[in-house]
Amino acid sequence: MSSDTEPGAGSDPASARPASTAAASTAGRPAARSAPAAPLTAFGMLRISGFLVLYVNAAVVFLGVMAQTIARGWLAFELTGSNAALGGVLLAFGVAMLVATPWGGVAADRLPKRLVLQVSVLLLALSSAWIGLAVAFGVIEYWMLLGAGIVQAIGFALFNPARMAFLAELLPSGSVPRGISLLLVNAEINRVVGPALAGAVIGAYAFGVQAVFLASAGLAAIGLLVSGALPPGRRSGDRPTRSPLAELADGVHYVRRHPRVGPLLLCGIGVTMAGLPYLAFLPTVASDLFDRGSAGYGILSAASAGGAVIAGSLLGRRVFQAHLSRVLLGSGVLFGLSVALLALAPTFWVAVGVLVVVGGAMLAFQTSNQSLLIGLSDMEYHGRVQGLIMLSFGAFGIAALPLGAVADVVGLRWTFAGMGSAVLVVMALFALGSRRRLAADERLRDLG
Repeated sequence: MSSDTEPGAGSDPASARPASTAAASTAGRPAARSAPAAPLTAFGMLRISGFLVLYVNAAVVFLGVMAQTIARGWLAFELTGSNAALGGVLLAFGVAMLVATPWGGVAADRLPKRLVLQVSVLLLALSSAWIGLAVAFGVIEYWMLLGAGIVQAIGFALFNPARMAFLAELLPSGSVPRGISLLLVNAEINRVVGPALAGAVIGAYAFGVQAVFLASAGLAAIGLLVSGALPPGRRSGDRPTRSPLAELADGVHYVRRHPRVGPLLLCGIGVTMAGLPYLAFLPTVASDLFDRGSAGYGILSAASAGGAVIAGSLLGRRVFQAHLSRVLLGSGVLFGLSVALLALAPTFWVAVGVLVVVGGAMLAFQTSNQSLLIGLSDMEYHGRVQGLIMLSFGAFGIAALPLGAVADVVGLRWTFAGMGSAVLVVMALFALGSRRRLAADERLRDLG
């Protein structure tokens, strides 16, 4: 099936917006052009001051947050002597994300996006400083890690929808896919660099754990200061008169009635929940399947992130940006196949090669999915749509626990095979729905 059945293939998705929305969306962007302009290069986008600030803000915040993943696990084990303690922290974070993320999308649509970003980064800084100071003064307890995880989840619930919705205001519409790719590649790099730096600090210094948390708070503080250079990022149109709950209900209703946004959203959530938990199992792949220990885990993580960086650089090419629907379908299928192939990897280095493909396919899927969602949805709903897609990342933390239990019973290889198969089922359903929508559109044209 040609993926051109989904809107946006071969054209800028934003061009399908109503004229009033397109006009409103020029706030905070470079001057609008009468004809679609060629997508900006990475350096061209970074010369736009607002996007540069958003990029630096995300870079410093994510570096600190990713560094905490190692320190939090180390500290949880030290406090409890149980590996399950980290699962409890992940569960608290995941549940809080599920509850808070839709409201983060509402905040991004109701309030100035700069304010939402600043509040979110402040919460991230406070959650890190709290744990760092508690460790430094010798008063740390396990429940504090759970509380900090909840506060951090609320911060992320505000940060992610506002960041993605803000991006659509700061860049020309044709450059939004490349901008999303840049932000996602940035996060992937920090996913490797942050834990590596944290591990080195913890291993080298007696005060390493608190140093990681306090440094993370300092990085968030830098991000908070930098964000002051952003434009306000106010929502288009009049200030809302409805309650936040009514705004949330309106966002859900908008997605349900939109013939293209709803299926894209469900596809993104399904693929992320079914496939992304592979990240949680990389330590087990390194230690149990191939007996490579922590060094092997570092190599596997770097391979996945390296694949994402490669995919991000390729997605900057205009040929990919002009066919986002094909990229979405192809990368989703490739992601499912490559996750399933992890089940068959006979050696460690074959697994490394497969993970390069896994990481690249996942980033290409996320980029194309979020780009199409932004391009096809009206600007006043950007925050709520992004808030709903971010639900999958909270659910991913929860899904990793039952999948881990399944892996303990049937084995990790069978679990990977099931995860990859689930991704392929989601993509098959999405492709089938796309074909039906195309057939319905053609019947309407014939009747007209």
